Amino acid sequence: MKSKVYLISAFFIILILYFTAGWNAGQWLVKEDSQLEADIIIILMGNIADRVLQVADLYKQGLAGKVIMVEESMGPYHKLKKRGVNIVNNSSQSQNALVNLGVPGDSIIILPGDATSTQMEAVILRNYLKNKPDIDTLLLVSSASHMRRASMIFKAAFRKAEMPMHVVSCPSKYSGFNADKWWRSKEDVQKVFMEYLKIANFLVFERRGL
Repeated sequence: MKSKVYLISAFFIILILYFTAGWNAGQWLVKEDSQLEADIIIILMGNIADRVLQVADLYKQGLAGKVIMVEESMGPYHKLKKRGVNIVNNSSQSQNALVNLGVPGDSIIILPGDATSTQMEAVILRNYLKNKPDIDTLLLVSSASHMRRASMIFKAAFRKAEMPMHVVSCPSKYSGFNADKWWRSKEDVQKVFMEYLKIANFLVFERRGL
């Protein structure tokens, strides 16, 4: 079964790379929309530094007055706490960094969820926004190479729930991802191929679970 999944995923990767002309595959991943005023900024968990810096810039530009994130899973760290070991989770680190960069603490909302994927973040945020019809535009912030997939997941999540939501993609300019010359860096090559594999997996399998 696993080999079949990998074969299907590999086929989709080859197909997508072909239609994006191969060398432009990195540019296609970095989806960027015109920055508009929005109701909220959504920061996805993962690479803290580049995403926090981008969110701080957007907030200071006055593009939205609230920042929302979903609590990120850190494995069995709750068991550490039970044994008297206190560590700061990634979501709290992001919140602290944003406050240090000038975003007021009362403008930051952390939603509980122990999320392990972008898809989980999308579902948790969708559920939070269901009873908030006054919010219809959000700025979605993630690392540059992750932006296309994140946008696809969030738009699909809101579309499935028949919730009108304008999702504006804001990739971090601090990511260090070279979209034009991605093949020159081993790290960037890994990011490109992994993102296309995950996009194929989302389109074939995960989208059904939204």
